[in-house]
This record gives sequence, C-alpha cells and structure tokens, in this order.
Amino acid sequence: MKDYDVYLFDMDGTLVNSEPLKGKALALACAEYGVNVDYSIYKDVMGENWQVVTGHFFESAKISPDLTAFNKYFRSHYEKMLQEQLELNKGARAYIDRLKQTGKRCGVVSSAATWMVDNILESLNLRTVFDIIITQDHVTKHKPDPEAYELALSKLSASPYETIIFEDSTAGLNAGRAAGCEVIAFRHNFNVKNDLSSAIKVIENYEEMFL
Repeated sequence: MKDYDVYLFDMDGTLVNSEPLKGKALALACAEYGVNVDYSIYKDVMGENWQVVTGHFFESAKISPDLTAFNKYFRSHYEKMLQEQLELNKGARAYIDRLKQTGKRCGVVSSAATWMVDNILESLNLRTVFDIIITQDHVTKHKPDPEAYELALSKLSASPYETIIFEDSTAGLNAGRAAGCEVIAFRHNFNVKNDLSSAIKVIENYEEMFL
C-alpha cells in the first residue's frame, strides 16, 4: 500500500466500539415507552441516517414517539454507556500515534452529531490528536454523499490522491470513493450487512496496518 499524507477516520465503529452501545441505547429509549426491542436490529440500519435508524426502531417497537423526547432518552442512556463501556478499537491509538510521529495529518469525519463526537473524543483523550474534526453539523448532506469528505479535503488543502479514508459502512465507503479517495474498511460484528467490497483493504484491527 502506498504512503499517504492525510488519514481520515470515520468515528463510530471505525475508531471505537460505539455501534453496539448505540444499538443498546436505542433499545433502552424504546423501553421508556414500555416496549422491549432487540438492540441487534441496529445491524439492519447501521450507517444510515438518524431518521432511518430511529424509524426502524419505531417500526419494530410499534411506537410513534415525539422524536425530540425520544432523542433525550437516547442521549441519556448513550452518554452513560460511553462513560462506562467505550473503548478504542484494537490497535487504533498506536496506529494514530505512529502516523502523527511521522508527520501525517489525521482527521475525524463522522455523520454523528457534534455532542456524540465530542463526548467520545473527550472520553478517550483524543481531541488534540486530530488536525480536523467534521460532524453532521458541519454539512447538509449525509453519507453516502461525499460532502463531509470533500469539506475535510478542502480544509486540509489535500488532494484525494494523497488521502486514505477508514470507514465501516457501505454509505461511508461510497462517500469516500465519491470524494475521489481510496478507502480501507474496518469489519466488526455490527456491520455484517454492509457491503465492504469496494475497499482496497479490509481490516479487523489496526495492528494489521503494521504488517
């Protein structure tokens, strides 16, 4: 694999183990309405926008809650889980530290809300590591639209040719490739229904990047 100058990472699932936690928090938010839902149904919509994700849970639970109220329940459960159960994916910190030591520029490009990204970065002491942080609040279009990655490239004055992207969803891979970049996919238990075939490489931990 060639040497790149810029390394951009999706957050949820790609850098941290937050996807199962997100599914559990969604299920617990549904439980606030008296309905038990299997959190693993999140696998069906992982990588989709929030309207699709919540709609899937509402349909399964047969509820029609006010979204603002539901989101408050979700946030309460999710923040607690992030504090207690959040972990970086295996080898991620060592890999990022190595990139920074060799003068590479690194960024986070996430479709999550800013509060989610900030919470994760603060919890894992990662805020100062990244040269740029893009969240859903910085763009108008969600992945698979390339807007977020195009914004990151613009702010870093980087070309797609010198940039590699790490993603864990079909939507993310499509966004990265539409921005003109090569993409490495991160495989985990919650993205088994996502098509990762367009990636130039598929890894299950970042120690594989040292090989």
